Amino acid sequence: MRTQVVIIGSGPAGLMLSQLLHTHGIESIVLERQSRDHVLSRIRAGVLESTTVDVLRQMGVSERMDREGHPHDGMRIAWAGRDTFFVDTYKTLGRRFMVYGQTSIQEDLFAAADRRGQPVLCEASDIVLHGLESDTPHVTFVQQGEARRIDCEFVAGCDGFHGVSRKSIPASVLKEYEKVYPFGWLGIMARVKPLPDVTYANHPRGFALASYRTTSLSRFYIQVPLDHSVEDWPDERFWPELKARFPAEMAEAITEGPSIEKSIAPLRSFVAEPMRFGKLYLCGDAAHIVPPTGAKGLNLAASDVFYLSRALAGWYARRDAAGLDRYSEMALRRVWSSVRTSWYLTTLLHRFPHFSDFDQKAQEVELDYLKSSTYAQAALAEQYAGLPFEPEA
Repeated sequence: MRTQVVIIGSGPAGLMLSQLLHTHGIESIVLERQSRDHVLSRIRAGVLESTTVDVLRQMGVSERMDREGHPHDGMRIAWAGRDTFFVDTYKTLGRRFMVYGQTSIQEDLFAAADRRGQPVLCEASDIVLHGLESDTPHVTFVQQGEARRIDCEFVAGCDGFHGVSRKSIPASVLKEYEKVYPFGWLGIMARVKPLPDVTYANHPRGFALASYRTTSLSRFYIQVPLDHSVEDWPDERFWPELKARFPAEMAEAITEGPSIEKSIAPLRSFVAEPMRFGKLYLCGDAAHIVPPTGAKGLNLAASDVFYLSRALAGWYARRDAAGLDRYSEMALRRVWSSVRTSWYLTTLLHRFPHFSDFDQKAQEVELDYLKSSTYAQAALAEQYAGLPFEPEA
């Protein structure tokens, strides 16, 4: 087989990139090591920056999001039973963010791929990238017991943290930054009415978050030790613990119900530099992981593929390599900005087991300052809602 761009991974980053390339008349083939059902079954975040919403509209896959998604003006922070305060992104910046589940986005992207006849080769094993520093890269893999090969001009690594793409960059070239947090998030999905705002809670018992997917489908999280398992948290234990971490009035408004999904995710920050090696370009979780506190993971994937698709469009339209040459540097500026925001919110809102009395007091003063300062809230709102994309040079 032959194509212009081979995309490794059919998650949101991979399928968004294929859709954007299609709008520019650029051919691609998507390789996925899992089955389609497995990809669609993954439960992820659902808070979309305004820029991500714009990208989904630009690529023509926003009809369902615009119909079923829920625009939000900002986020609420509750602190150890004190009065809550609202960080208003719309009032501050004139921009809203959208609550729309990643699973729904994945369904929309697969449907769009099917409509345009996009080749998506699932259950492809033994994927190997070849000739990345040459003008004739190619990818080999095995599908249904048959060895196959795709010749291409570029490879986009959208295959997540554990994928083959980043591992194809020599260790002498790649520099990795990582911070592992000493706790995880226990998250559940329940068919109950959500709270009106996306609400973050800092409490002596630990962090909690109330989010949602629809008007009748809620997503809740609590901070738990890393050695806990889902079996340690039956519903009858989870709901009282969740409510204990919110102010009484908000706790009373939380509706209990049987969980339909439950999982524990460790928290880490991870960045790999550079995001380009020869003809290979990394996008999304293949290059960076952020704690879910800042709701940046999917949004960073969207910005990566926006920059890369724009760069590839410049190359194929004008043989202009400037965008490709600047891709890594430009993408990483936004990545590190989001990493910093996620680190700030994680440090601000969680109870760390190693915190001294000094650390705890500093956290409390920071929360007081954020509550009382419109300037501090504006700075957070700007980062939380998402910075605008950098223009082409």
